[in-house]
Amino acid sequence: MKVAVFSTKSFDREYFDAAVEISQHELVYFEAPLKAQTTNLTKDFEAVCVFVNDQLDAKTIEKMAANGVRVIALRCAGFNNVDLETAAQYEIKVVRVPSYSPQAVAEHAVALILTLNRKTHKACNRIREGNFSLEKLIGFDLHQKTVGVVGTGKIGQIFAGIMQGFGCKVIAYDPFPSEALQEKGITYHDLKDLLAQSDIVSLHCPLTEETYHLIGEEAFQQIKKGSMLINTSRGALIDTQAAIDALMNLQLGYLGLDVYEQEENLFFRDLSEEIIQDDMIARLISFPNVLITSHQGFLTDEALKEIAETTLYNLTQFENGEELKNEVKSDS
Repeated sequence: MKVAVFSTKSFDREYFDAAVEISQHELVYFEAPLKAQTTNLTKDFEAVCVFVNDQLDAKTIEKMAANGVRVIALRCAGFNNVDLETAAQYEIKVVRVPSYSPQAVAEHAVALILTLNRKTHKACNRIREGNFSLEKLIGFDLHQKTVGVVGTGKIGQIFAGIMQGFGCKVIAYDPFPSEALQEKGITYHDLKDLLAQSDIVSLHCPLTEETYHLIGEEAFQQIKKGSMLINTSRGALIDTQAAIDALMNLQLGYLGLDVYEQEENLFFRDLSEEIIQDDMIARLISFPNVLITSHQGFLTDEALKEIAETTLYNLTQFENGEELKNEVKSDS
């Protein structure tokens, strides 16, 4: 099958080229993202392979269908950027990678916590400049702190287990509680109660209509003063302006982000010689208690191998007319 792979980086090519040797697919890589303005690149392709910031809205899907595209292969777990109803209307199948390495994302969330807390990024920069002072580097023990996990799917469960290993009291919020976590002594609470109790809150839920701006102005009023908020899921779970306000009034003590509400205009690019036009991220970067990484939670050797292999497996299933194990369908 001829596949157009969009938003590709060097690591995408490396891992997909290694995995494609055991399949019969022809991969053509494009650095450009897929959106309505770039659908001309999908002509003569049966399949497209896309990532988190490609925009597969109704207009894009309609144009792809006219070009002969029959399947959309997401090389990620989330699918909030795909108009599933329009895809179904044009009989275009949508498949994803539901689980690549939940450990990778969970461990990155922990890395953000440790770095923000113990300020190792600042200490490293100081040492490089010959500054061996310990001033302003005081952190806190994670032991016996309360950690609130919002969303207890695979990633959330792994994260909860890691934090229990630090000796933290872990509590959770999820409409569908995990029996496995409850057996480990983790209790479920409503979101308001979780925010009020937690010294650290970590988000591990998908972006849906219900979770859009889940952490907004009201939530920041409820959150424990001086607490830490971590997001390695989807940027729009947090109302960015409300987060800035909470940092300004000292209600929020720390913010660690691997995702950002407007990241499609920034992340995965080198903008070091450009003027960043996004005022909100410029403001966030200016805070000493904010740490932002560029959606790299998934970026481990194990995860990249699994993503490539599962994506190609999904395409092979489609080509062979088999039942699609990892298909995503519209609810309506």
